[in-house]
Amino acid sequence: MLVNELSKKTGLSIHTIRYYENLGMIEGVTNEKVKSNNYKHYNDNVVERLEIIIEAKEVGFTLAEIKKILTAWFESTDSKPETLELFQSKIKEIDNKIKHFKQTRKLLEKVCEKLENDDF
Repeated sequence: MLVNELSKKTGLSIHTIRYYENLGMIEGVTNEKVKSNNYKHYNDNVVERLEIIIEAKEVGFTLAEIKKILTAWFESTDSKPETLELFQSKIKEIDNKIKHFKQTRKLLEKVCEKLENDDF
């Protein structure tokens, strides 16, 4: 499929798809026999990679971390313990953010309470 079809299938913009390709996270192939255009074609493997990228971004992974995940998943160059460590590290990061947000919420609730009671 061409980049515009890939864009429609994944919901990502063409610009974003090309950006991920420039980062080496996905790869399209050109037909060597065709010299009149530089169109790249993308297979279902690229769709799967893009779906992983989308989901990993949603849970807070950076693009550098996602690239490691893709390498481990598709190229098996990373060991299982290193991949597990990456996921466990992200869980700890999320837990720390939750703790921070709970503390921030309590502070805001105290301010609201003071405002409601005219204690300012």
